[in-house]
Amino acid sequence: MISPKFSSLPIFVAVVELGSFSAAASQLNITKSAVSKRLNQLEEILGVRLFNRTTRKIHLTEAGERLYFYASQSLSYAKQGLDAVSELQGEPQGKLKIATPMSFGVRHVAPYISEFMQQYPKLDIEIELEDQMVDLLQGGFDLAIRIGRLPVSNMIAKRLTDCQSVLCASPEYIAQFGLPEHPADLRHHNCLLYSYFRGGQAWTFHQRDKEYKVVPKGNLVMNNSEGIRRAALDGLGIAQLPTFIIGKDVTAGLLVPVMSRYHLPAHAVYAVYPDRQYLPHKVRLFIDFIQAKFGIETPYWDQALKQIEPTVSAH
Repeated sequence: MISPKFSSLPIFVAVVELGSFSAAASQLNITKSAVSKRLNQLEEILGVRLFNRTTRKIHLTEAGERLYFYASQSLSYAKQGLDAVSELQGEPQGKLKIATPMSFGVRHVAPYISEFMQQYPKLDIEIELEDQMVDLLQGGFDLAIRIGRLPVSNMIAKRLTDCQSVLCASPEYIAQFGLPEHPADLRHHNCLLYSYFRGGQAWTFHQRDKEYKVVPKGNLVMNNSEGIRRAALDGLGIAQLPTFIIGKDVTAGLLVPVMSRYHLPAHAVYAVYPDRQYLPHKVRLFIDFIQAKFGIETPYWDQALKQIEPTVSAH
């Protein structure tokens, strides 16, 4: 029979990583009172207080921090062991939970999921489409697709392909308000702003060895790039958008690149996953699969742009 102090460890770790008893109860599919009871029991067995509880937050005591350090690693190794054993059965199985930005996921991940699931029918796939960056550990994600500048973390990031952005506007907007020639000219234009932009408040441009920064101003802010694309198509202003969203619009002439003598910082699309000694086979299979679909050097959504590369290239 497993000792209560060991069987309580997954509950303890879940509370710490999710930040509350209720969140842990929801993830573990048990009641909040059951979580509280098990942790009280664990504290009684150990003879120490693990949490300092307030009405809004819980804080680890020194003893709680020490226990979490070892318990979280032990559970991580146990999960890796289960994944390793399941691979011996040949075909990958279990749940694969993925996070991806909304627009990118709808356009460039979702179209290939059915093919991946047909190849590996024993896998259950859960995809969360969310522009705001999620916590992989707290959310129980196996991996995330992330784009652009990555925050410093203990996660592993594997580059999948390039990501380029274009400053663009509709022909109608340009006909009415003209073309900016220099980054400083943007101060006199209506700029469409993405609220989750991780490059800071300023838009950055490069020309040869010089860097220019401009804080854009505008009357529309959105937390989704697809909405900004729609606003740009409707002639509301100038937008900075990735080519994986507006590549077809540019080749069709519905959006026109502006200030093509300056280029925006080049970024990449990454697969991000927890730092593990043993990468689950299902995660590795999906990363290899989706990277092959994207194209490692030039992604498929940029192929048509090669015809107008002098205009839109990030150099």
